[in-house]
This record gives sequence, C-alpha cells and structure tokens, in this order.
Amino acid sequence: MTITIRRAATHDAAAFARMMADPAVYPALLQMPYASEERWAAMLSDSVAPGKPDLHLVAERDGDVVGSAGLLPVGAALRRRHAMTMGISVAKAMQGQGVGSALMTALCDYADRWLGTLRIELTVYTDNDAALRLYRKFGFEIEGTLRGYAMRDGRYVDAHTMARFHPDPPVIALPRPAG
Repeated sequence: MTITIRRAATHDAAAFARMMADPAVYPALLQMPYASEERWAAMLSDSVAPGKPDLHLVAERDGDVVGSAGLLPVGAALRRRHAMTMGISVAKAMQGQGVGSALMTALCDYADRWLGTLRIELTVYTDNDAALRLYRKFGFEIEGTLRGYAMRDGRYVDAHTMARFHPDPPVIALPRPAG
C-alpha cells in the first residue's frame, strides 16, 4: 500500500466533509456532525491566501483521500509566532496502517525545516489512546489536562494539551569580532 502526501486543494472539500462526517471519526476530533462541503471549501480556499503559513495536507491511497492534517498559527499574537497548532484525522478503515505517521512526518518536517517553528501544540481527548501513542512517537509530551474540555456525545470530556519542541532549533550564526 502506497500512501501519498500532498497539499490539500479546494477540490478536496467533498472528501474532507465525507471523512469528517463519519461517526467513527468526528467524535475523536473537535468537529461537529453533519460536516459541510461548503465550509471545507471555504476553509481550504482561505488557507492558501498570500502570507498565510497554514498547511493543509491530505493522505491518498489509490487516489482516495484517507487522511488529513493541518498546521495553523496558534493565534494573531506576535509573541506567539514561534508556535503552531495542528490537527489530524484518518479514515476509520485506514487507522493503524501508517497514514497518521506519514502525515505527522510531513507536518513535522514542514514545521522544522521550512517554518522554523519552535513548538507544535495540540489537544487530544484523554481516552484517545491511538492518537496519544502517535503523538508520543513524534516527540509530543503532555503539558496539562483540561477538565471538561469539550462536549462529546452528550458528555463533557477531558483533553490533554501536548506540545513538541523543535529537536534542533535553528540559530543565527553571528560573526565573531576580529582580534
């Protein structure tokens, strides 16, 4: 099985909506039921505006979108430009088959080698063991637990905040004074 990672395009909106509408996928995310193709088309279109550092990726197998991942600024505060937040989803039938690892590899490479991101942040439900294993595999560590973080299927559930620091942060080599 070959998994291809590429940048998402607006024509992927239907695939995003279909995957995010899957009752086996959206409960693990902060997505809502009844995902809209129009919403995804608008979001994907907005992410490629000039000057936006957003990265939306898709994982394909045999031409079908089987996973997605995004890397986004944590906010507009200038003092937080060194941090990005991420999200990832994998179609239920493809979970445990390397799709998440392929997407995480691409996201971390982009953040480390092209954005100079110091930290990548995420939230994950405390009972999402598969996601926790994946994130730990890529160097993410739990920084805290958020009690009653989100409504999921009629109940408030807890989430962990996790972060991964750049393994070898870039530095500027300053010239040494003569003498």
